[in-house]
Amino acid sequence: MSDAKEIVQPRAGQSIPNVLFLTTFTNLVEIVNRVRTAQERLFYIVYSHRENLRKLELRRCLINDTYSTLLGGNKKNLSVALKRLYPASPVMFKDTALVDFLNIPERHRESRLRNGIVDHIKQFILEIGKDFLFVDEEYTLKVGGKSFHSDLLFYHRGLQCLVAIELKSRDFKPSDMGQLEFYLEALDRNVKRSNENPSIGILLCKNADRSVVEYALSRTMSPAMVAEYKRMLIPKEVLQRTFDDYLAFPETIARKKGDPDPTLA
Repeated sequence: MSDAKEIVQPRAGQSIPNVLFLTTFTNLVEIVNRVRTAQERLFYIVYSHRENLRKLELRRCLINDTYSTLLGGNKKNLSVALKRLYPASPVMFKDTALVDFLNIPERHRESRLRNGIVDHIKQFILEIGKDFLFVDEEYTLKVGGKSFHSDLLFYHRGLQCLVAIELKSRDFKPSDMGQLEFYLEALDRNVKRSNENPSIGILLCKNADRSVVEYALSRTMSPAMVAEYKRMLIPKEVLQRTFDDYLAFPETIARKKGDPDPTLA
């Protein structure tokens, strides 16, 4: 608890940094007790504010290392169309979903993965991001005289669009993109309403080679991304993106002109 006091107790002659008022004292205590570096602390304070996280939701993010998931790498797992249509998508959508709550074995079928997600839909939504509304599993898409089935269909309130998630209980293959793009075309033509934005596709697979993903997405015209799911916690990866990339979004912190950048020194 002494650490928690230090984060909100200013030294003589110093004012409390504005960033500390972005979240609750309970969340601050949770962050201080579980995070070591000032950079990560700042991230979770801002992230809990952006996503309006409660204590348990924040704790889940801390446990599954959302910091590394959102800011790690060069985000080459998103198509150009997704970045162009939805500029905030690199932050809104996670690269990795931790599904330890499913208790699935190392070798499992996609049906078991899908059924487990549906049975624990609330936990899964917390893993992939906020503002997702679950629509249906194996959603039927009729094209011509045939029926096709999208594994999981969501609606994103913030982006006002349908989000199709295809599950692969194996490594990513470039051919998977063809199936996902077909489903997105069917959704936009036959399901999407006129006031809604283009549908987004997320391919959630067991493993994905970054180079293969980059090549597969380089020419796609669809707003799509490839993400991985992990059965258990994994060690933190080396971050290649700076924290400034996250704070670059104007809605992150409304700073007053001339105010110094907030820090947790």
